[in-house]
Amino acid sequence: MTNWRWWICSLLFVATTVNYLDRQVLSLTYEEFIKPEFHWTDANYGTITSFFSIFYAIACLFAGKFVDWMGTKKGYLISIGVWSLGAVMHAGCGIATTWFVSDIDSVAALRAVQAGSNVALAVSTTSVFLFLLCRGILALGEAGNFPAAIKVTAEYFPKKDRAFATSIFNAGASVGALAAPLCIPPLAKAFGWEWAFIIIGGLGFIWMFFWQFMYEKPEKSPRVGEAELEYIHSDDAAEAAEKAAIASEKSIPMIKCFRYRQTWAFITGKFFTDGVWWFFLFWAPSYFSNQFHAPATSGLGQGLIFTLYAIVTVISIFGGYLPKLFVERKGMHPYSGRMLAMLIFAFFPIAALFAQPLGVSFNTPWWPAILIGLAGAGHQAWSANLFSTIGDMFPKSTIATITGIGAMAGGIGSMIIQKAAGNLFTYAESQGAAFTFLGFEGKPAGYFIMFCFCGLAYLTAWVIMKSLVPKYKPVEV
Repeated sequence: MTNWRWWICSLLFVATTVNYLDRQVLSLTYEEFIKPEFHWTDANYGTITSFFSIFYAIACLFAGKFVDWMGTKKGYLISIGVWSLGAVMHAGCGIATTWFVSDIDSVAALRAVQAGSNVALAVSTTSVFLFLLCRGILALGEAGNFPAAIKVTAEYFPKKDRAFATSIFNAGASVGALAAPLCIPPLAKAFGWEWAFIIIGGLGFIWMFFWQFMYEKPEKSPRVGEAELEYIHSDDAAEAAEKAAIASEKSIPMIKCFRYRQTWAFITGKFFTDGVWWFFLFWAPSYFSNQFHAPATSGLGQGLIFTLYAIVTVISIFGGYLPKLFVERKGMHPYSGRMLAMLIFAFFPIAALFAQPLGVSFNTPWWPAILIGLAGAGHQAWSANLFSTIGDMFPKSTIATITGIGAMAGGIGSMIIQKAAGNLFTYAESQGAAFTFLGFEGKPAGYFIMFCFCGLAYLTAWVIMKSLVPKYKPVEV
């Protein structure tokens, strides 16, 4: 038997890795390179990250339809082409800013602008709009990655192997998060921040070359032998029967979905918690640089980010096993077991409450890195179980609709958190010792406020979800 399906799966893994790398270039170059060059405040950065969050959520609502319409090969090519273009375009924001700001005729002159001047204000305002454009293009393309990858998995793997294949390509997200601090800051330090965007963004164009020549549908691919093709289609009959059963189910219109408490429970879970993950993703490098003088280009800064995501990767793997343990060994109902697991995972982010106090008390950034890593692992495990509650409560014909509604709620929550964090940090820094919170002053007080919210968001969400749906009650159409 040929094994071409695993080569295709490896392409999905690489694409997902590049997806996360492109997403993190800004956060790992912001504090040392972009912020001083464009005279940004944290409020400016918060505006950009919040826009990316909400625009990505909106694009996700339509990405699946786009891939279905264009077909897998073209749809994936266009998606990664768009996001790679958006990633590379970031590098031109400095030159483009000189075009729109008078008295600035070169990048060198841009970097020589006096901080606090009217010209500096014009530079920051113009550059923010340019970065917003680039982040919008990046978000638009990145939204197509997971719908396209899942569609490819359905084409190349029988149903019994799809979960394993999905876990392989989805691991690219963790690998991208781990690789980012090891490669992006050194690139920016050695060649300039622009080349970090160009080199990392260019990886997507290289991937497109391999995809163009390696991917065809299994039936048309000359590299898929008869035995492998037969294996790929081994459960087609059963799957067709299942799809027919789903088609016969009465679907719930989107507007009507909002009448059910189960929908609002899922909305609550996404709204309160999605932004926490994005906050850690976008702000952790800046936090370590500001609070502990560990910039992303230093060995210490890279080690901290790597450790954080290594903890997330290792611990979150077990997120799906805990409810299974409750069901198989304790005899619990799947939904009850899932909610109990989510309650346990909701306590993990509380570790973030101690990140700032322990880091300052022991004068080390390692405690925050470890504790934020535990909080992030709790989020990933929580998120995996939260998605599974949709299948517990809703008919299969409505799962995609509820997923889209939840993604939008998560995007709105994330937008609010990112914008609030940026404004809070800018205000706290400007107030200095006049701004206090539980023993911390200035910007450290702002960080502690955000960590407190992140630490308690999951328990808050769980309590509201439990009050909305106290016990297992599937939606009846």
